[in-house]
Amino acid sequence: MSGLYSLGTSVLRLLPPETAHNLTVKIMAKGLAPKLGGVDDAVLRTDVFGQAFPNPIGLAAGFDKNAEAYNGAFDLGFGFVEVGTVTPKPQEGNPKPRLFRLKDDKAVINRMGFNNGGLDAFTKRIVDTPPKGMLGINLGKNKTSEDAVADYVTGIAQTATLAGYLVVNVSSPNTPGLRDLQHIESLKVLIEAVRAARDETVKDAPPPLLLKVAPDLTDEQIEEIADYAKTGAVDGLIVSNTTISRPATLRDQRDEAGGLSGAPLMDLSTDVLKKFCLHTDGGVPLVGVGGVTNGADAYAKIKAGASLVQLYSALVYEGPTLVNRVKEELASLLRADGYRSVAEAVGKDVIRSS
Repeated sequence: MSGLYSLGTSVLRLLPPETAHNLTVKIMAKGLAPKLGGVDDAVLRTDVFGQAFPNPIGLAAGFDKNAEAYNGAFDLGFGFVEVGTVTPKPQEGNPKPRLFRLKDDKAVINRMGFNNGGLDAFTKRIVDTPPKGMLGINLGKNKTSEDAVADYVTGIAQTATLAGYLVVNVSSPNTPGLRDLQHIESLKVLIEAVRAARDETVKDAPPPLLLKVAPDLTDEQIEEIADYAKTGAVDGLIVSNTTISRPATLRDQRDEAGGLSGAPLMDLSTDVLKKFCLHTDGGVPLVGVGGVTNGADAYAKIKAGASLVQLYSALVYEGPTLVNRVKEELASLLRADGYRSVAEAVGKDVIRSS
């Protein structure tokens, strides 16, 4: 059966990248994706944000922008799924082509620009089709909006009752000016506003509020955001989004504009993750994302400080069986090192190096 899935992945890679992606989402939305989940190894169960996860491997935002295929993703075995990025109003995104495979690098470059159908259609789908597991909702601003804070507040107010957790995405490189919101003074204004909106919308046990940051932050920015996170302003950090840098090892399409994801992002994003773990004293839950292609990568993220791990780009090259393979490899690595749970391994590399 795995050979059949490999064949399907190979056929999809013959199509233009965005066409292949849209077709995959449609297949999963119709319930035609393989059902590869099941009972996870007990060593993978973990509690984060006071909520239980059957395993720590999640699908990163960007795959299911319009909340169409999340239950198909749960069927693949993900422990949690993040949908979006969604903006208040529908928008087309940037001109095509805007998605590029870097086959030799096992990487992807995208400059999609938050293309999505808007909040109304997004939320209706979630209401009509309850998620099978923990669903994160990733929120952004419209490109032409003159009031970024108002866009995020609108997103929070409309999705807080539906989300297992909420994500404020200020780190995509493909919306002009968006990353400026990571500057600490702008960030404080934004987070205070969205936190108030969340608490007003869901007064009893509101969903955790996470901030998604870029891998291209300076050390000073990392320390400022970490210090702010330690105040309890956010309930966790997602580290990291795509990078605008181009590693020297990159062999393909170095000059293509957009955010780079996939295998070449692993080292950079994990280094940034370690810095956040160190500066937060391990006291702020971290979600590690960027470059995860196997169980060893997921384990490295966990030891660097991640309580949860996300992947996305590797699915382009490895297909749907990747999820179970990552979980099996991770469980073996945890047990080989004597850990009885994911939580026991979180931040161990940072603790030793500090």
